[in-house]
Amino acid sequence: MKKIVLVSITMMLLVFTGCSSKTPTVDETAVESKTNNEAAAVQTETVTNDDSSVSGSNGTNSDSNEMNMANIEKQMLSIYFDFDKFDIKSDMQEKVSADATLAKTTANAFMVKLEGNCDEWGSDEYNFALGLKRASSVKDSLVAEGVDASRITMVSYGESNSVCADKTKDCWAKNRRVDFKLLP
Repeated sequence: MKKIVLVSITMMLLVFTGCSSKTPTVDETAVESKTNNEAAAVQTETVTNDDSSVSGSNGTNSDSNEMNMANIEKQMLSIYFDFDKFDIKSDMQEKVSADATLAKTTANAFMVKLEGNCDEWGSDEYNFALGLKRASSVKDSLVAEGVDASRITMVSYGESNSVCADKTKDCWAKNRRVDFKLLP
């Protein structure tokens, strides 16, 4: 009996000490905004498909729109961050300005999706929260540069969307970034 009680107490202590007391913060407005923007994107896609079937172009307009979107996306520059930071460095501000100009001019017909990424250091929860903070910093900078906030959605991939898998400082630095994607 004494052994059962001792094992039970030990198991409870392991369970309670293994659980994190911190909960990651989630920007509820970003989640709500993403849901609204996805609905708008579906509505826009429906209108585009209806227009192409009426004109008899068999999706040619849609194909050229996707090619145009892909070409613009290639011109958008990733924003890189320091270890465990989400503030935009002064040397990255020029890239944010260039991306904002592109978003206001050439890409003004598209939604902009900001994808926050992290290196492999830290827990999954921490990295997802940090990726969202990085995306939010870039969003704030884009809005300050004149990009309409309703056109911007954010997502965090944490450490799951790495571009480099080596165990070096240079490689980890490449994974601490925000990427730009365009949505119809």
